[in-house]
Amino acid sequence: MSIASALGLSSDKKVRYAVVGAGDITQQAMMPGIKHTGNSELTAIVTGDPEKAKELAKQYGVEHAYSYEQFDDLLKSGLIDAVYLGTPNWRHAEFAIPALQAGIHVLCEKPLEISTEKSQEIAEAAKVSSAKLMVAYRLHFEPATLDAIKRIRAGELGRIVAFTSCFTQKVDPKNHRATSGIEAGPLFDMGPYPINAIRYLFGTEPEEVVSAVATRQPDSGMDIDDTWAVVLRMPGDRLASFTVSYFANSVDSYIVAGTEGSIHMSPAYGFGTPLEQNRTVGEKKTHESFKATDQFGGEMRYFSDCILNDKEPEPNAEEGLADLRVIEGIVRAAETKGPVKLEPFVRTQRIDPDAQEQTLSPVKPGKEVNASGPTGD
Repeated sequence: MSIASALGLSSDKKVRYAVVGAGDITQQAMMPGIKHTGNSELTAIVTGDPEKAKELAKQYGVEHAYSYEQFDDLLKSGLIDAVYLGTPNWRHAEFAIPALQAGIHVLCEKPLEISTEKSQEIAEAAKVSSAKLMVAYRLHFEPATLDAIKRIRAGELGRIVAFTSCFTQKVDPKNHRATSGIEAGPLFDMGPYPINAIRYLFGTEPEEVVSAVATRQPDSGMDIDDTWAVVLRMPGDRLASFTVSYFANSVDSYIVAGTEGSIHMSPAYGFGTPLEQNRTVGEKKTHESFKATDQFGGEMRYFSDCILNDKEPEPNAEEGLADLRVIEGIVRAAETKGPVKLEPFVRTQRIDPDAQEQTLSPVKPGKEVNASGPTGD
């Protein structure tokens, strides 16, 4: 029996959310999807921009808007049950920890933070809190991704041997992603997608960063390393590689290859459009285009269900730590120009494709206020 049922609450009870940080992803993708989850509602907005607060509150019919400095007041207000953190990566702990200490559930964008040390602080706060923490790995609920996982687990591709991915976009040099150092650059911003894919497709954890190279194109207009290329060694001497870039034209793709077959996913990581698979098993080739879903609304719907029914969400703090462990190894390998062994890590919980799939229909992007996407659009 769920907690809601035990307490005699109606099945239409909704989790009340505040969005903290109202940048382009929050406005374009998360806020429009909250209403049609069926079990979540937006009741407060936290932003450092008063004009943004006013216009978004009007657009979404929200009565309560707070500045970042008023966050503690919001936690004590009784207006919310949970927060969605869409702040810059290095501000996640700043809001996640006090929320968890106040018994407020936290849905935190990835990466969980900018270091394993900060992530561990969040994990410890979640461990002793009555509230739940989930890292917003939206692809853990996306049908095409889950289908690939199921095929691999069923042995359709044989033993997985190799993975390669290219994930690139032309970022406006004036965008905050290109002006806030390595923690906002492509490794921390885009890298979690192929790193996470490697981990959930192989079903195990990388053992070594074989090599990591970061480059800075002279005509990129950015004062950061705009392109990274990485090779990881997986258990059993299997290899996984990826390239992420803020300067190359848009590519969104991965290939996972096994002894009996392969899956080429393209698009692989995006939202708003169908994700597609080209599969080869033996000599047989097939193509499948999966229906686009509201990935942001879907992950919130799943998290709210975990809250209402007292279930542990799968992409929890441990999942966030697992990716940051790899990112830190990549940074060390790039600095030392040599391989870096990773400390052993055991993931105690992995994706359950049958229980986690979400198929909410897509929603129209929100009307953005004082925000722009990475490409400057």
